[in-house]
Amino acid sequence: MPAELKYIARCAALLAMASLVQACATNPVTGSSDFVLISEEQEIALGRQANTEILKETPVYEDPELEKLVQQVGEKLASHSHRPELLYRFKVLDSTTINAFALPGGYVYITRGLLAYLNSEAELAAVLGHEIGHVTARHSVRQQSTAAVTGILGAVVAASTGVQGVGTLTDMASTAIVRGYGRDHELEADRLGAEYLAKSGYDPDAMLEVVGVLKNQEAFETRVAEIEGRQANVYHGLFSTHPDNDARFQEVVNAAQHFKTGTTNRVNRESFLRTLDGLTFGDSEREGIIRDNRFYDKPLDFTLTFPENWRIENQQEKILAISPDNDGLIQMSIADLNKRIPPKQFMEQRMRLKNLRQGGTFKTGDLEGYTAIADSNTTFGIRAVRYVVIYRNTSAYLIACAAKNNKDSRHFDDAMLATARSFRGLTAADEPYAREKKLAVIRAPRGTSYSGLAAESPISNYPEIQLRLLNDAYPDGEPRVSQLIKVVH
Repeated sequence: MPAELKYIARCAALLAMASLVQACATNPVTGSSDFVLISEEQEIALGRQANTEILKETPVYEDPELEKLVQQVGEKLASHSHRPELLYRFKVLDSTTINAFALPGGYVYITRGLLAYLNSEAELAAVLGHEIGHVTARHSVRQQSTAAVTGILGAVVAASTGVQGVGTLTDMASTAIVRGYGRDHELEADRLGAEYLAKSGYDPDAMLEVVGVLKNQEAFETRVAEIEGRQANVYHGLFSTHPDNDARFQEVVNAAQHFKTGTTNRVNRESFLRTLDGLTFGDSEREGIIRDNRFYDKPLDFTLTFPENWRIENQQEKILAISPDNDGLIQMSIADLNKRIPPKQFMEQRMRLKNLRQGGTFKTGDLEGYTAIADSNTTFGIRAVRYVVIYRNTSAYLIACAAKNNKDSRHFDDAMLATARSFRGLTAADEPYAREKKLAVIRAPRGTSYSGLAAESPISNYPEIQLRLLNDAYPDGEPRVSQLIKVVH
């Protein structure tokens, strides 16, 4: 049973009791009564339990200096919030996802994927302030009053792991954290976040800047999806409900100006950028590294090469490669070996494949395996799938290939078998390629351009656009002389 489902089962008794308690509680922000189903103590307990599960699925990013900064900025904002008595915990998650979210009771998360695209301490404060607003207004608790709390927590786990839709959690509450809390709650979090920024010495306009960063990301992803002929993976979450030129959002941000306590505005651009120097960018060594069409996994000590020009997606439990015309798919996953059985028997017993045909032994280097074709359910429907199982140490490496065209189901057989034969352990020559990419913060010399930086960048996909996005220069900005900018090395 997946970890998130185990967690929901463990919480079932508490949630059942909570659903029987109907109470009116005073809203910490408005002072009015809210209809809620759980007490503050239960709210905190649920956040604490969900936090444990999230950190199992997505570890904290190990950078003491960055962690200290995020905690300090968050605590400063929380001290000016409507619930300063809560003990807030701010964590940086080791995830490429561009995301930030909060749990009931004061648990707030931001991913390194989002941090990479921020360009000042004020922008960081804007993200954290918005999430603190959700906590102080008890949005998750208020919204669950007409839905199961299990849905909320299942959605929290889904948001942190990238797995959208755990079980049948499709009610309004389960989508709150994945896709936002609804227009009114999001605007309330904006208003509160802007207020907390102003009271803490930051310019509330930083919230407008963060929205611009996320909207640029959305425009870029939409453009790339059109080029690659796929559905855009548009971000849903922080500030996602805001349309372009959102008048109501600008109004609530501007209204926070009167909370300012001084004439200076804390921005801290350069010191913040210096803190990002060395931040992992893109895939981490923990997840495995994609370089062009080759995948490197340093912890598991293996590499393999996918067909040229195929799009590679490194997902949590598998690696996918999609053909340029989206008509072919190669997938690799790993399973533990528990019994000394032949690879063919592994296919039949562990993978439960039936009617194996065109089978035979498979060998790559000194590794033994088996390959065969079996009918299986795929994203294209029921298709004849080519499978390869390779034994290495105590693991079975499973590679599968399917074609969209059922009349030519073996169209990608040669490409897939070449991928399987490329599987091997890492060598000393692989070491530079198996290392994760890092942000480096430099001062731009005269004549620096993003096209010039892109020509020397290890970013494999759209490097010039990525560098512009990293430095809030999308779509056509250029570095100023002596400006601190982020590059990737």
